[in-house]
Amino acid sequence: MVKLSTQTVSELVPMTIAPAQVIRGKGAIETAAGTIARFGKRPLIVGGSHTLDLARTRLQPHLERHELQVSLTSYGADCDEAGLAAMQEAVSDCRADFIIGIGGGKALDAAKLLAHRCQLSIVTIPTSAATCAAWTALSNVYSSAGAFLYDVGLVKCPDLLVLDYDIIATASPRTLIAGIGDALAKWYEASVSSGHSDRTMIIAAVQQARVLRDLLLQQSAAALAEPGGTVWQEVVDATVLLAGVIGGLGGAQCRTVAAHAVHNGLTHLAASHGTLHGEKVAYGILVQLRLEEILPGNQLAATARSQLLKFYNEIGLPKTLGDLGMGDIPLSQLQRAAEVACAPKSDIHHLPFPVEPEALVAAMVSTTTSVGIGELSNK
Repeated sequence: MVKLSTQTVSELVPMTIAPAQVIRGKGAIETAAGTIARFGKRPLIVGGSHTLDLARTRLQPHLERHELQVSLTSYGADCDEAGLAAMQEAVSDCRADFIIGIGGGKALDAAKLLAHRCQLSIVTIPTSAATCAAWTALSNVYSSAGAFLYDVGLVKCPDLLVLDYDIIATASPRTLIAGIGDALAKWYEASVSSGHSDRTMIIAAVQQARVLRDLLLQQSAAALAEPGGTVWQEVVDATVLLAGVIGGLGGAQCRTVAAHAVHNGLTHLAASHGTLHGEKVAYGILVQLRLEEILPGNQLAATARSQLLKFYNEIGLPKTLGDLGMGDIPLSQLQRAAEVACAPKSDIHHLPFPVEPEALVAAMVSTTTSVGIGELSNK
């Protein structure tokens, strides 16, 4: 028998690349019911108030035909510790033997983290294409007030992902637009943090992020013009599945950077809570590109920002704080968001240069202008 050296063992890093199985298509929930039933007999369905109603009418009857004893519980308003504690009690009360998460990003994050803590199998069923949360081995945890606190890496991706185009089509088009913004960030962040890597899987992740960007830039407008159509399905696959593939291939080394750091900072302001995750991230991409323009001769960042501004206009992504409903935000609050985004362990520090809160505020208020960051931050 061959033995691994201690050094080799210490370098082993578990890879959580993909769900064990993906079932996608129109009517996928009904098709997947038999597969779901293989995970146990007493599923606990986790969702929000709207998605639990959807689960009762579109999912529960199919599960009961397979003689499953279904229980349902709300995750609350956010994926927070209080909600997680209540859900763990629900697991115990109904003696659940696996978890089904149905809903948007926070509902799916809560369901995944619940399954992780209870050591149960997890099935994810997204009800919109707003994020890739249905795919990933990661959960974001928020405060009870909706402020981002930290993320938790999970030991595995979901055991089953069910992507039902009929369900996704019932969501507001705004959610797909937000998902496009969130998915675009894969390229603009990974190319900065990992674009010079010589590691095979990270190279693959960065290159797939470029493919994802190009696909979205080319097909998003047509997809939004024909909801439910073939191109629309391709863009849904891109935002939910391909975006997840990139995170799985690259792992923790293919990092988020300023776009998500800006999102995290903004969540600490109540005025931002009316906007979706991907909307804040899309705005954060523009902020990141403004920061990158600090580098002498970095015309590429300015060109990329100009291209994105045209694309955002075309499909309706937010370009400014005003577009996020935060045009009148006091400077003191914006400074607070910037301080959170620039905290010592923030993803913003994966940029190849230091960023101070003052420079970040200057970038945040100038996403559509060409005035130098240095000029703005010194005012």
